[in-house]
Amino acid sequence: MAETEKIEVRDITRIERIGAHSHIRGLGLDDVLEARAVSQGMVGQKDARRAAGVVVQMVREGKIAGRCILLAGEPSTGKTAIAVGMAQALGTETPFTSMSGSEIYSLEMSKTEALSQALRKSIGVRIKEETEIIEGEVVEIQIERPASGTGQKVGKVTLKTTEMETNYDLGNKIIECFMKEKIQAGDVITIDKASGKVNKLGRSFTRARDYDATGAQTRFVQCPEGELQKRKEVVHTVTLHEIDVINSRTHGFLALFSGDTGEIKQEVRDQINNKVLEWREEGKAEINPGVLFIDEVHMLDIECFSFLNRALESDMAPVVVMATNRGITRIRGTNYRSPHGIPIDLLDRMIIIRTVPYSEKEVKEILKIRCEEEDCIMHPDALSILTRIATDTSLRYAIQLITTANLVCRRRKATEVNTEDVKKVYSLFLDENRSSKILKEYQDDYMFSEITEQEEQDPATGGGAKRRVESGGGDAQPMEH
Repeated sequence: MAETEKIEVRDITRIERIGAHSHIRGLGLDDVLEARAVSQGMVGQKDARRAAGVVVQMVREGKIAGRCILLAGEPSTGKTAIAVGMAQALGTETPFTSMSGSEIYSLEMSKTEALSQALRKSIGVRIKEETEIIEGEVVEIQIERPASGTGQKVGKVTLKTTEMETNYDLGNKIIECFMKEKIQAGDVITIDKASGKVNKLGRSFTRARDYDATGAQTRFVQCPEGELQKRKEVVHTVTLHEIDVINSRTHGFLALFSGDTGEIKQEVRDQINNKVLEWREEGKAEINPGVLFIDEVHMLDIECFSFLNRALESDMAPVVVMATNRGITRIRGTNYRSPHGIPIDLLDRMIIIRTVPYSEKEVKEILKIRCEEEDCIMHPDALSILTRIATDTSLRYAIQLITTANLVCRRRKATEVNTEDVKKVYSLFLDENRSSKILKEYQDDYMFSEITEQEEQDPATGGGAKRRVESGGGDAQPMEH
């Protein structure tokens, strides 16, 4: 007899990824759109959050479309956090698309096509249709299989509501659906008469004592009331981009799953726009404008800005929220300087929301929230040192030290991060200021050093704001920061 092989089964552990803004649950506003001091992961920035709350309210009511909002402020002042809070506040029903300004240069399509697809991903279409369904509690199922093993299966099912009970003959397709869904007596189900789709809603409360048929995940529901046969309105929510992809002859429906949608012809989009507007007039569909968030908007060039100017005038335009941390700088693709690196005519269309630097108390509160998010227990003295580091360097740098300090703490088999752990990681990992100081001190020892003595000594030029950077061994070119 052959020896039985031992099969080793390993438990698959779900890996939880903690993102930079995973602690944010909303904008932290009350019913009258007043910002709470600390709520839903948001701290400080009361004016900016209140302004974002007004925008969210207008998006929900469908009163705002084709508008542009700019979140402008210094680095580490919570611009992306406010955008994430807006997405959470809007919920899953409203489309929210997020992209970075630099993304459009790395895609295998034109810049304007990438922006078109992002805009259309942010516009939802709620398509309504009426369908006939049978909804009831299963009293009894009888399925007869042919003795030969081949041929059509024959079945009957008895369904009931609180007011009536009826027997139905089952076709082969619905029998297969019943077997696939493992339908048994006591289940509350719906059957779509048009498609034959069977949906299991849960177990009836009257069968709550049938312990053999219940498990940990069993959901109990009430027995349906009224007639067994009902007319029900079903709403499907899709985005305009999904409709574009399905109707694009060169790519078709499977492109939605592969992600390779390619460029979609303007003629296809025009036809879809006309059809959606026709559905809206007939009451078959509703257009639900969502939000497109473009981070690092200063990375877009003049061609993209010109395209956005025209796209925002369209009837089918979402609310575009942009974020930038630049002051007066050059518009990419031109030699002209402008506030935030955005053309004046586009700035004129925008509502600008300013974010301000956090106070020391707010920084401490943010670090405390991040410690909870990363399951890190930190001593109050260590948190005070980390707060001081954040005010002297940057909030992002201090947040990075939470994880590293926690690892150092675990290495010495402790549960609470103390001041020594924070000091150790502070000495191991440099911040931007200390790194710059070392570079200036040992500038001559590094390769491709192009800073001249005159630029170092002359503060009028911005401390070497314009410097020559050697690129790949070719001629050095001026680069502006």
